[in-house]
Amino acid sequence: MKKKILILGSGFSSLSAASYLAQMGHQVEVFEKNDTLGGRARQLKHDGFTFDMGPSWYWMPDVFEKYFADFGKKPSDYYSLERLDPGYQVYFGVNDSIPIGDSLDKIYTVFENEEKGSGKKLKAFINDAKTNYDIAISDLVYRPGISPLELVTPTTIKKIRYFLSNIKNEVTRGFKNPKLRQILQFPVLFLGAKPQNTPAFYNFMNFADFGLGTWHPDKGMYAIVKAMVAVAKELGVTFHTNSPVESIHVENGRATGITTNGKNIQGDFVLSGADYHHTETSLPPQYRAYSERYWEKKTFAPSSLLFYVGLDKKVKNVTHHTLFFDVDFDQHAQQIYDRPEWPTDPLFYANFPSITDPDMAPEGKEALFLLIPIAPGIEDTQAHRDQYFDIVIDRMERLTKQTIRPHILFQESFCVNDFVSEYNSYKGNAYGMANTLLQTAFLRPKLKSKKVDGLYFSGQLTVPGPGVPPALISGKLVSGLIEEAIYNQSPTK
Repeated sequence: MKKKILILGSGFSSLSAASYLAQMGHQVEVFEKNDTLGGRARQLKHDGFTFDMGPSWYWMPDVFEKYFADFGKKPSDYYSLERLDPGYQVYFGVNDSIPIGDSLDKIYTVFENEEKGSGKKLKAFINDAKTNYDIAISDLVYRPGISPLELVTPTTIKKIRYFLSNIKNEVTRGFKNPKLRQILQFPVLFLGAKPQNTPAFYNFMNFADFGLGTWHPDKGMYAIVKAMVAVAKELGVTFHTNSPVESIHVENGRATGITTNGKNIQGDFVLSGADYHHTETSLPPQYRAYSERYWEKKTFAPSSLLFYVGLDKKVKNVTHHTLFFDVDFDQHAQQIYDRPEWPTDPLFYANFPSITDPDMAPEGKEALFLLIPIAPGIEDTQAHRDQYFDIVIDRMERLTKQTIRPHILFQESFCVNDFVSEYNSYKGNAYGMANTLLQTAFLRPKLKSKKVDGLYFSGQLTVPGPGVPPALISGKLVSGLIEEAIYNQSPTK
């Protein structure tokens, strides 16, 4: 039974859901408030430089392969991939950096050189992480978070201790060297929550990192957006940009359409891939499933202060992805989660895409993307942005032993206020809701509204969680729930 489905937002989860629903034979229309598609995965072009404005790490290539395979396609039909070597480099001080190579053997050797015996320990740790990854992909992340029983399988029961322990405990139990500990904990801190608040089961991200590698799609992460839009259009999806949704219509407890640019549009189902909290504020209060108090009590992943910088020279002593961990790792984590404030000494990440992809910058020049993870909801002023830009440039110059400031052609910034204005992001968070024990699977906000029939959600505030691969999975999960609802409505079922 063909239905008209209206999708709010055009981020990865929306694009994913749009294609699955169109493949099922439905009429699908996507409404994006900004002038380009992709949600947070937009591009910035400036004087011949190209920057991915949001996601910049291509991890878990198997999830992308599964997504495109569902439509009889391959990623290579749309973009080429290069595995980075090193995947990234981590600075701990002047003349003190660790490269993470493109094979497990290289990484085992690097760990062993830093701490005797740690190569063998890392091999056991990664074997364990791989098992957890296989369980996550086969048994958990493709489940819609409806019931706690989704977590109970013969394999997950054997892994119960990994839900009761945490990442920090597992890492510190096995490794004494503080640099190695930080490398193993950074994926959690940058994309989710404090390592001590994250179930040890999430060490599967270490296998995603070391085992599956870090990749770069030709022309940047926006190549994925273009590919997904192409798939969707081939299936008949219609896209509307510059179309902010002002309200969702509810009649007799059911979503019946939306208003955008003053125009009422009727639909059989409404799916929001936009910010979950913001979407609910467009509903009458009696139809909101989650109160302000609910959102206030939740642990959110960090926001970010981002800079897009054009340099008139090539940069030395760095790799495509370079992390700067020459300061107190735990202190920065506390200043994100425990006492939200601007960090005293920030960890930061630098991305030089033009090292791998010359088309991202004019010849002889370098594109630089900088990210400082910060607490969501903190005060964002130009003074803060200027102060922290100076801090990270000074440290980068000192640690990489070169001048950078005189070679800056331009710099643009993006921070809490922009996440709110551009994406309606709750408290200006950058990555969604953290994957703590009490915010995992069925304990996250639901894909299906609890109070409005025909209203659904996808993306980083719902199941399975933050990150680009989970967003693709979220779109698949919610499309399955909508198809199930349509089937149950059918008089011929």
